[in-house]
Amino acid sequence: MERFYLDDFLSENDGSESDAGLYRIKDTASGSCNEISFEEVCALIYSEFRLEWEDENSNTEKLLDIQKKAITGCAPEVSFFKQRIIEILDKHNLLGTTFPDWYESLEDGIYQENWGVASIAEWFSDKYRDSSSAKIIGDRIYFLENGRMVLKEQRISEERREQLIRAFLMLTPEERLDKDFHEVYLKDGTRITIFRRGMVKKGQDVIIFRRYIVPNYTFEEQARRGTIPYESIELFKCMVELGYNTAFIGAVRTAKSTFLSTWQTYEKKELEGVMIETDPEIPMHMLMPDAPVVQLIADGDKLKSITKNLLRSDADYFIMAEARDGIALDTVLRAAAKGTRRMKITFHTRKPENFPYDVAGEIVSKLGGNIEYTARRVADSFDYLFHFVQLPDKSKKRLNAIYEMSYLAETGTISMKRILKYDYITDSWKFMFHISDDKREAGIEENYEGFKRFENELRKLSDGQGEK
Repeated sequence: MERFYLDDFLSENDGSESDAGLYRIKDTASGSCNEISFEEVCALIYSEFRLEWEDENSNTEKLLDIQKKAITGCAPEVSFFKQRIIEILDKHNLLGTTFPDWYESLEDGIYQENWGVASIAEWFSDKYRDSSSAKIIGDRIYFLENGRMVLKEQRISEERREQLIRAFLMLTPEERLDKDFHEVYLKDGTRITIFRRGMVKKGQDVIIFRRYIVPNYTFEEQARRGTIPYESIELFKCMVELGYNTAFIGAVRTAKSTFLSTWQTYEKKELEGVMIETDPEIPMHMLMPDAPVVQLIADGDKLKSITKNLLRSDADYFIMAEARDGIALDTVLRAAAKGTRRMKITFHTRKPENFPYDVAGEIVSKLGGNIEYTARRVADSFDYLFHFVQLPDKSKKRLNAIYEMSYLAETGTISMKRILKYDYITDSWKFMFHISDDKREAGIEENYEGFKRFENELRKLSDGQGEK
C-alpha cells in the first residue's frame, strides 16, 4: 500500500525542525507558546504522525489501513485522526491556534489539509448540504449555490491537488495514475470526475464533485422542490402499482436518476429486482434495505457476458440506471420482450419524440441491425416516458412532459401521446387524458382496482380539478 507524504509541503514551511523531527515551538521553561501559523501547525502534526508511522515498533500495516480509510472518508478512521490531532495540539499548547473559517474546527482543518479533501471540505459540511456540485479548476474552488457556480475564497495548490487525486484513486485500484481522465466514487456516493495532464492546459487540471441532494426519496419531497405538481402524487403511485415500464429521460443534471430512485422506493418490497449500473450512483441497499434487489456494476463486454444469465434469472423487474450503450439498452429490450414488467431506465436525450430512434441508434451502432425495426422494439417495450429539464436556476428541475408510448402493430407505426405538459411561463402543468388500449389491458391485468384509480386520477387532473 502506498504512503502519502507531504514532503514538498513540509520542505516549503518556514518552521525549523529539531533533531527529533519536530518543530521547536514551546518554551519549556515558561510553558508559553511562540507564534506559529496554521500552516506550520499542519506541518508539525504531519511530522509527528509520520514519526509514529515510521517507528519500527509500530504496526505499520494497521496504521496504513487507517490512513487509507481516513482518506476515503470512513468515519471511525477520521475520528481516530482527529482525536490524535487534539492530543498533539494539547501537548504543544496549540489548541488556540487560529484556523481558516472554512473549516469546522482546528482539528478538522489540520486533518483536511494533511489527509482529507483540503479546502474543498467546506462543501461536505452541513452548510452546503443543498449544493449538488463543486469544482476545482486550477487552484480555484467553486461551489454551486442557488443555481450558480460561486468562486470561493480558499485556494488549493498544484501539489495538494495531485495528492488529492492520488488519494481518490485509492478507491478504484484498477485506475492507473498515469491516465488523464478518471471517474471515481466516494463512500457517500459523491461522484468525482478528474481531467488532468494532456487533457487540460498547464496548471488547469479539473476535479468535479457531484452528488444527489434529495434528503428523502418521496414524491412529496419532489413536489416540495417544485419538480412535479403536488396533484400528480396519487397518479404516480398508481402507475408504480400497475408496473408500467418507464423511462426517465432528459439532459445531464435534470434529476433523472433522482426521480428513478424516488419511483423505485414505492415498488413492492417483496419483489425481486436487478439493478445494473455503469457506475455505482444509486445506493439501492440504503433506499430499500429490506428489498431483494441485486445491484450489479457492468457495461459493455462485461454486461454482454452475463446477459443470458440475467434474462434467465427469476427477477421480477430490471433497473438500468444511466443506460448509455447499445448492449445495456438491448438487454432492456430483451427483458421486456420476455414479458418483464416494472422496467425502469434513465437515458440522455433532448427530444422525447426521438427516444425510440435514439435508443435504436445506440443498439444498431453496437450490435448491428435495422434502425426502424429496433425503434419499433423500443416503442413496444416501454409504456411511459418522463422527460425532465433544468431551469436557468440550475438548482431547479421540472418534469417537462409525460408521454404514453406504444407500437401499433396493425399500422406498423409508433404512437406518442403527451399526457402532461409543463408551462415555463406560468411554472405550472397541464394534464391531458389518454389511455391507449394496450395500457388499459396491461393495467387491468396487473390490478383492476389499481387501474381504475389510475384512470380516475388522470381524468380528474385533465379536467382541471386540483391543477396547479
